[in-house]
This record gives sequence, structure tokens and C-alpha cells, in this order.
Amino acid sequence: MKDALKKHFGFSHFLPHQEEIISRVLAGRDVLALLPTGAGKSLCYQLPAMVLPGITTVVSPLISLMQDQVAGLMQNDIPAAFLNSTQGVRAERTVREELASGKVKILYVAPERLMKPEFLGFARSLPISLIAIDEAHCISEWGHDFRPEYRKLHAIRDLFPRIPVIALTATATPKVRQDIALQLKFSDYDAFVGGFDRPNLRYFIRPKQEAFSQIVSYIEDHPGASGIVYCHSRAGAESIAEQLLAEGIEATSYHAGLPAKDRAARQERFMNGSVQVVTATIAFGMGIDKSNVRWVVHYNLPRSIESYYQEIGRAGRDGVESDTLLLCNAGDSTLLERFARDSAQPELSMGKIRRMKEYASSDICRRRVLLGYFGEVKEDDCGKCDRCVVPGRRFDGTVIAQKALSAAARTGECEKSDTLIDILRGSVSADVAQKGHDQIKTFGAGSDISRELWERYFSQLTGSGVFETAFDRGCALRISSYGREILTGKRTYELSDPVERKEQPAPLLKKNAPKKLYGDDAELFEELRSVRRILAEADDVPAYIIFSDASLRAMASAKPENRSQFLQIPGVGNAKCEHYGEQFLSAIARFSGK
Repeated sequence: MKDALKKHFGFSHFLPHQEEIISRVLAGRDVLALLPTGAGKSLCYQLPAMVLPGITTVVSPLISLMQDQVAGLMQNDIPAAFLNSTQGVRAERTVREELASGKVKILYVAPERLMKPEFLGFARSLPISLIAIDEAHCISEWGHDFRPEYRKLHAIRDLFPRIPVIALTATATPKVRQDIALQLKFSDYDAFVGGFDRPNLRYFIRPKQEAFSQIVSYIEDHPGASGIVYCHSRAGAESIAEQLLAEGIEATSYHAGLPAKDRAARQERFMNGSVQVVTATIAFGMGIDKSNVRWVVHYNLPRSIESYYQEIGRAGRDGVESDTLLLCNAGDSTLLERFARDSAQPELSMGKIRRMKEYASSDICRRRVLLGYFGEVKEDDCGKCDRCVVPGRRFDGTVIAQKALSAAARTGECEKSDTLIDILRGSVSADVAQKGHDQIKTFGAGSDISRELWERYFSQLTGSGVFETAFDRGCALRISSYGREILTGKRTYELSDPVERKEQPAPLLKKNAPKKLYGDDAELFEELRSVRRILAEADDVPAYIIFSDASLRAMASAKPENRSQFLQIPGVGNAKCEHYGEQFLSAIARFSGK
């Protein structure tokens, strides 16, 4: 496995969980892999594809994702192809012929194409050895990006009963994970949860005030660094891009209303580094695999924490410290709630918006809230987000937490926070009276705390993972295993006092000088970036597909002098050494005066 890793992909070591996942796949096991953005999910099926006989079929929801993945594999001399709606009859025929003749090892296909009876008939004739389902959260109606066509993928178990399936995602709550396994008819399978923590990301939220000036200031604080501005509307994305261009900032907009060719051209300019900023709707989504995005700004409140987590996941995929900024105001949530009421699942949509609002207004560490949402409890603060930079006063809130937990427990964990607050404050609302909650022991146990303060405390309790939101039960609060330990006195719990919080906005991060951003060899790094850009233009591929920023930084630091040393650089495999070794070694030698 490690020989194949170095030969085909240029790496000497696996990232956490990759080796175990690949071992299970090669053993013919079904696998559910939940790994954070940047943790190397693709390798978990790409490397087995090079070891197993026959073809690995990858179900992918986005055309841009397929195209980028195939381009990257081809750069490593791995025969890959895709089938999607952008291809004409002749192009599809060519791919099918290559599949039938054994010239393709990895096939990317859209779920709609895969499940067509005619294509399934063709697929049955192929030596398929592995099926990978990327962005598997799309299967679940409890997820943030449910796609009905994904729901049909359960049929693959009947069509290919002896072929192992690996389902991969970066964003899935415990409920969504259960649903993925159920829908794919997983019974005896291996599950890997790699965690959601992105320690190289810093999280900042600020009230939206003179938003365009805030964005320009943010870009100036990240000189020359690639970034994305996410907007709710197409008009907003276009307007901000035009204003940035007027300020002398290379920017372009991206949204689903543009012609396909125009979208592809704009994305390519961003990917190859000729444009610094892209202002986009969520159409600029899952398929973006540019490793050196240094910052992401949200111009509006996202529709869910899953969406937010996925979108900020565009930043820092190479592991380098990167920044996120969310600008929001009351108008954003009002608009989202109007859309939610008209959606197919209004209660679910409203519940997810509420959790997003709680995240934005939370008084505790942003990273703890993000991790808590996905069921990962982290008691230590990150020390980097705005809530950690300007902390509130902390105090022992164990008794307050126990009162809230007791109210939830005595009502069967079937109530939302609003009803629990009525119970704790001794308010006999119609709902409380009808259900007899005014008779339970906890009724009125928190009457000395205002409703507003209880709302803040519940936000902290939910955000840190003491409660879980049961979206499948009307967004009721369910007590987590962490919460049960607090309820039974096995753990203490600290609350942050919002009254004592310093209310000045957290400062934006200081400007990142190139040396801090890229190491001491910034000048050589920039020279290598120029070489990469020229090669990318010549090969007509995005610059990151030639080499990631992480690989260029390693070259700038190690300064390899020959091919043997060049092969030791992370990301340099046999094919890339053969294709590009001479150009990069020559640039390093010129820079070093050798």
C-alpha cells in the first residue's frame, strides 16, 4: 500500500484513518468514512483502485468535481474518465469503449446516469471491483443537501451484491450517518469518524456594517492570497465582484445563472491563480478542490451549520493557517426563514436556521460549537476565534446546566428549548399546561434567571454538545452522553456570562506577511509558483493539479538538487517527477546560484 501511495500519489505516509479505511476496502468490506475537509477522502478509493483489478466507479454529484478529479489523476498517469451531461454522444461513446477495453481504472459518474436502466445494463458487463459514493450525506433527507436522485442508490446493493461500497462525506450528524447506512443497506460494515476539527482555520463573526468596506479591509489583510466571498443572491455576487474590480482587486463572480462555458472559464481563472477573489453563490460548491484558498468570507448568514462548515472548508485544504469571516444581520435570517417556510421540509429547515443563528450569537468558542453540532465534544477552547480572542467571564454553571438537563429528562427529551425555558421559569404557557409540564419537579426551578439569559445559556449548552438537536423529532433537545455525565454529577460545566462580555468587536487578524504565510523561503516559493503557473497554462489544467502549495513550500525549504531528492518531496510521485522534475529542479538551482 505504501509503495503504491508513493508511486502514484507522491506521499510517503498516510493521513489519519486512510490506511485503516483502505485496508478494509481491499478486504472487500463496506465502509462509511466521515473525514474532515482536507483529510484525503479521495485517496481512500483512488489508491484501492490502483491495487484492485478492474474498475472503480465513483458516484459524484457535481460536474466540476468529476472534471477536477479526473484531471488530477491523469497528471499522475492514472487512467480515469467521467460520464456526465456535458458530454456529447461521441465523447460518451469513446469513454464506453475505453471502459470495455480496460483502458480506464477509475470512472466518475453522476447518480442520474448511473441509475438509468440502459447504463446499468452496460455497467453489469464491466469488471467493477469497487463502488465509491462521494458526498454521501446527499442520501439523507435529514442532511443539509438532500438530493432525491441519491436516494435511489440503495439499488446498487441488489445490482452488485458482491462488490464493496465505500460512502464518504465530510458533513454528517449522527442521525445522517445512521440514515446513510440504512439507505445503502449496510449491515456488517466498518465506520470511521475522523472528526470535524480543522485546527488550521480561524473563525470570526462580525455584525454586517458597511459590508463592502469590511470585505475590502479583509482582502487587504491577506495580500495576494486567494479567497472566496459567499453571497445569497446572484445579483449580490455580481455586484461585489464589480465593486472589487473597481478597487483594483482581481475578482470574478460565479453563480448558476451563468452559461456553463462562462462558469467553467471563471472557475478556471480562479483555480489557476489569475483571479484572486471569486464572489459566489452556493453554486460554487462541493467540487472546488483548490488547496491554497487562504480565506472565506460569508456576506450572508448560511442556511445551516452543515452548509457553513462545508463552505469554510474551501479554505486551508493544504493545512496552512487560514481565516474565515461571517458577516450577518437580522435581515439575513428573516430572508432565510421566509424561504424555509416555503420549502419541502419547513420544520427541518427552520430548525437548521435556528442552530445557525445560535452559532453566530454564541458566547463560547466557535470551534467548540461547530464540533458540538456534529456530536464531537471539545472542552478546550481553540484560542484563535473571536470568542477566544475577546473572551467573556467564565463561571461554574454546573447547577444551571443540571436544571436545564433535568427539565429535558422529565419531559421525555421531546421538547424544544422554548418550552423547556417556560418550564424552568414557571411560565404556564398553553403548551406547558396541555402536556402537564407544570406538574413536574423542575417547574419554576430557574425562575430567578431571565428568559433572555436562559436562551443564551441553552445556546451554549446546545453548542458545546450537552444537548443534541433531534431534527427527526421536531427539533427537540436530546441529552447527549456528555450531558448525562453533567446531569449525574460526574462532570462540571462552565458557562460564559454574556452580561460581562466585552462588547467591542473582535479585531480582524493582523496582516499575514508572505514570510509568515509561506515560511522563510518566500522568494523561492514565489518563483516556484511562477513555474507552476506556466506549466498549468501549457497543460491546460488548474495550477494546484501540477503541485499543491504544500509541495511548493517543501521544495522551497528542502531545495532538492536531483531527481532522487525531488522524489522525497510530499506530492511528488513517479509521473510528476518525470513530467515536471527538470523544470522545478532548474528553477531551484538558478535561485540557489548552482
